[in-house]
Amino acid sequence: MTKAQAKENAKKLVAKMTVEEKMTQLLYNSPAIERLGIKEYNWWNEGAHGVARAGTATVFPHTIAMAATFDPELVEKIADVISTEARAKYNKHVKYGDYDIFKGLTFWAPNINIFRDPRWGRGQETFGECPYLTATLGTHFIKGIQGDGEFLKASACSKHFAVHSGPEADRHGFDAIATPHDLFETYLPAFEKTVKSGVTGVMGAYNRTNGEACCAHSYLLGEILRKQWAFDGYVVSDCGALGDIYKFHKCAETKTEAAALALKNTCDLNCGETYDALVDAYEQDMITEDEITAAAERLYMIRYLLGEFEENRPYSDIGFDKLDCKEHKELNKKAAEQCVVLLKNENSYLPLNKGDLKKIAVVGPNSLSVTALEGNYNAYASEYITVADGIRREFTDSVIMVEKGANYCGEFTNHWSGFQNMISDGVAAASEADVTILALGLDCSIEGEDTGYDNDYTACGDKKSLYLPATQQKLAEKVCEVCDNVIVVLMCGSSIDLGDKVTNHAKAIIHAWYPGSLGGLAVANIIAGNVSPCGKLPVTIYRGDHNLPDFTDYGMIGKTYRYIEGDALYPFGYGLSFTSFAYDNAKVVEADSEKITVSVEIENTGDMKGIEKAQVYASYTDSRTVTPHFQLCGIKSLELEKGEKKTAVFEIDRYWIKAVTDDGSRVDPDGKITLYVGGHQPDAVSNKLLSNECIKIEL
Repeated sequence: MTKAQAKENAKKLVAKMTVEEKMTQLLYNSPAIERLGIKEYNWWNEGAHGVARAGTATVFPHTIAMAATFDPELVEKIADVISTEARAKYNKHVKYGDYDIFKGLTFWAPNINIFRDPRWGRGQETFGECPYLTATLGTHFIKGIQGDGEFLKASACSKHFAVHSGPEADRHGFDAIATPHDLFETYLPAFEKTVKSGVTGVMGAYNRTNGEACCAHSYLLGEILRKQWAFDGYVVSDCGALGDIYKFHKCAETKTEAAALALKNTCDLNCGETYDALVDAYEQDMITEDEITAAAERLYMIRYLLGEFEENRPYSDIGFDKLDCKEHKELNKKAAEQCVVLLKNENSYLPLNKGDLKKIAVVGPNSLSVTALEGNYNAYASEYITVADGIRREFTDSVIMVEKGANYCGEFTNHWSGFQNMISDGVAAASEADVTILALGLDCSIEGEDTGYDNDYTACGDKKSLYLPATQQKLAEKVCEVCDNVIVVLMCGSSIDLGDKVTNHAKAIIHAWYPGSLGGLAVANIIAGNVSPCGKLPVTIYRGDHNLPDFTDYGMIGKTYRYIEGDALYPFGYGLSFTSFAYDNAKVVEADSEKITVSVEIENTGDMKGIEKAQVYASYTDSRTVTPHFQLCGIKSLELEKGEKKTAVFEIDRYWIKAVTDDGSRVDPDGKITLYVGGHQPDAVSNKLLSNECIKIEL
């Protein structure tokens, strides 16, 4: 079905509704209209890294972990599996008359906000700190969700529009101030690219941006989204956000006024209950029937595109046995392996030689943690393999000792219920081991969406510190005192500094993010050398004492790899491998007004098969406006056997190498543009850590 056909069908169906019926259809839990043969439909569904909150499904690595793969095609395959499993569930839900929440085909994913500050708890839900990486991976994720068939396989939704990345405690009344330069260079590009590539939904943010509530924003929704970008899909509020308009933002005095303001600014669907007041707004002439009709027609266009009203519903042949099936688990394991970033490998300590290890200790709060595999907005897998489980499976000839050692945060002694102070047990296990694997980090109970409470480490889900929680730091340092051979496996969704004592002592440091249900197996496979790590950092890892700007400051100076002041601990784009790659003969193959095609030869010069994540960055000299230190503008994933050479070709959209002026315009830079081609960012820290430099191409 074409979009034009869906629009026409929607127009005809909505025309049969009374104005009161139309208004009911603007609620996320839209009721049935039996006289028209319309079933109830609940729009709210989540699928950031698996069909969430509705029984068994594949739990893939969380979004920030997907970003670490630097692989758009892999992300698209993951999203395709998510929509396959969504259809498998939907087919049965419809059969058994279950139209409850999380049972539909409209997924409120991906989150394409920019992870501008490492303290933000929801950063784990994003594709990282780079507009280009976010736009590229987000576009491919959406393609995988929506498919390329006659009907939508499922509907994706870009969120949260716009300028949204904390603080969580204040989000319901916070005003994010962004200059036109930062708005169009950093905060809007991923939305623009996903909208123009065909995403069918956009979700507004909780906060205000430059004075207006995002879910009723005349400029962002009316001017940018609808007019400039010609978006004709549906806009949904974040859940409860329309209530914030009058309760906290004070952009309206009453619930009725808030409902009218949002509808007039083309928010079609309310996740919440504020649109209950549309009847009052209509009766008081605050809104027109035409405005109600337009919103209903956009919503029904989506339902027609999903094939809801077809006699033979599309994708109805997808069976329930597809859920977390063997094929999907294989992809999940591959994704988990590719998301792992090896930060340190002193004297090639990894991979381990299995025959040399009599005893291995796995110590730390993430040793046996399932929640650290899942992240947030998660599904429930049919099988979980934790770090300790993975080590047991891989190192079958070794004695494996497992101790939690510490809670995530907060330490209490002599607690009557126990399980509070476990450090000595963790240290005891480490003292007897040939190797200790320290499984440290966080989970979604510590960092995440507005938790509503503070602890000694976080404020409502946002971190107060870039170091480990104090009790884990204490455990890690004591383990380092008793065990020479320490491997740190860090599982979290953000930047954490382990401190000099642990960082310097550890033989290897692995960042595994929230790696999905099979994440422990992926970690073990890398430690054992079954696969070579290939993940790259989608965020900057700062030193714990890095002087970051205030969390509430949405200006970009001093933030992310593009505008960092001072050196990173581990830079964006960085990641080690067990093999090595040589770059040669980088050149511009073709250039026109729209794109620049660059090629480079890449050879695996090491001793094992590996996957290289090749990167292209742009930098600017003598620009008339503020420009980033470096701007990622091309990525390519290549699998190479030992000794194999391939040519990587990058088609670089000139959009990403233009300069953004103070008024938000994208222009050709006045000065010179230099492209850097290599396996990392061309900053001084990356060059030093990896002992090589990128190839320069002057444009």
